[in-house]
Amino acid sequence: VTGVQTCALPISRAFTAPWGEDDALIARRLLPGADLAPEREARVDALARRLILAIRESSTALGGVEDMLREFSLSTREGLALMVLAEALLRVPDAETADALIEDKLGQGDFAHHAAKSDAWLVNASAWALGVSARIIKPGETPEGIVAQLARRIGLPALRTATRQAMRVLGNHFVLGETIGDALSRAGSGERRLQRYSFDMLGEGARTEPDARRYFDAYAKAIEAIGRAAGNAPLPNRPGISVKLSALHPRYEAVSRARVLKELTPRLLELARAAKSHDLNFTVDAEEADRLELSLDVIGATFIDASLRGWDGFGLAVQGYQKRAGAVISFLDELARAKGRRMMVRLVKGAYWDTEIKRAQERGLDGYPVFTRKAMTDLNYIACAEQLMALRPRLYPQFATHNALTVASLIERAGGNHDGFEFQRLHGMGDALYHDLRKAFPDLPCRTYAPVGGHRDLLAYLVRRLLENGANSSFVAASTDDDL
Repeated sequence: VTGVQTCALPISRAFTAPWGEDDALIARRLLPGADLAPEREARVDALARRLILAIRESSTALGGVEDMLREFSLSTREGLALMVLAEALLRVPDAETADALIEDKLGQGDFAHHAAKSDAWLVNASAWALGVSARIIKPGETPEGIVAQLARRIGLPALRTATRQAMRVLGNHFVLGETIGDALSRAGSGERRLQRYSFDMLGEGARTEPDARRYFDAYAKAIEAIGRAAGNAPLPNRPGISVKLSALHPRYEAVSRARVLKELTPRLLELARAAKSHDLNFTVDAEEADRLELSLDVIGATFIDASLRGWDGFGLAVQGYQKRAGAVISFLDELARAKGRRMMVRLVKGAYWDTEIKRAQERGLDGYPVFTRKAMTDLNYIACAEQLMALRPRLYPQFATHNALTVASLIERAGGNHDGFEFQRLHGMGDALYHDLRKAFPDLPCRTYAPVGGHRDLLAYLVRRLLENGANSSFVAASTDDDL
């Protein structure tokens, strides 16, 4: 690919922002602008309450993944053990063998003292490791032992049904299709054909050049398939694709900046050109804080390329739990202004919190690049949302959330102007919330972020979803608790 600009970006400054600013300083800066007039706060509370009651009264409750997390909570030993079994079953290639494994594992009288006949159990399963960190598993307890206790309590038939339910949830609710063809077929059926989609090809963290090439080819083929099925509606009412930079280069790290700019930027530009040819929404997904500056270098060098002139589908994800999120938005606005183009910005709360915290602790740093209290993340998310709304139409906000209070706050802060932004939800989550929201605001667009891939690539994605939504403090856990 020729014509890639890797020189200084056409804006007045490079991206700079404090890496781990003190939470108290940020709170003092953001809190004065967080309050709404009493009548506006009342409208926010009324809408949020209406949405939560609709979730609780829905015949399907939360739907999909949320039902699973509620029925077999990850804050219980049984829920974790069941998830371990379900995740192990995901690695079984056919339904007949999966059924045999269920019968084998659930049919044993005493898992804890029975020699395993199969290596399918994940001894170090991610879900089990999460349980250890949550301090709910006693020393010496194993998934087998917990499942055996559960079988004695509720019976094998019920446990067999629960395991299959977990399998269906993990296989069908987390992932829209194993191939882009399957996903497009499913997205184009029934009521789904009326929705916007952003397809996410599962896979990240390429370790070798063949890995990176395989992911690149998957993205390229997906863009072509999505483009052929996209129809004739104009942007932003068109489907799109989400791309992870870490999937496109095996050395995507700050110390390899020169090599990354030379090798990764042309790959991203080639994919962006393909997306432009179909006028799709093309979103670069967020990575860890260590790679933020590098990500902005690659994104900026791609965005300013002359071959993308006249296309308003390029975008990226910004993480509200990062303390530098507001500075990133200002940087993007300046970049879009300099090129006279619109940029689409997906605002998420974040997906690598545990990693960010652990890395900072390992290095003995004085602070963290992310907030350590949920209230601060929520505060910063709303501040970033208002910043994005004020920068319309140069930036097109895409608000990703399953939290009814956040949704209600954003609708109120939009001031009745529903043009120039959209909401986003994960496939398989937020069904009841967004179903009622669409009834209340038919003109409010919502895009579904839909993972695509086989079970082999599901684990990393699954663990992030479990971390985000299995916590007791999450909206998913709280929204169906009638005592709250």
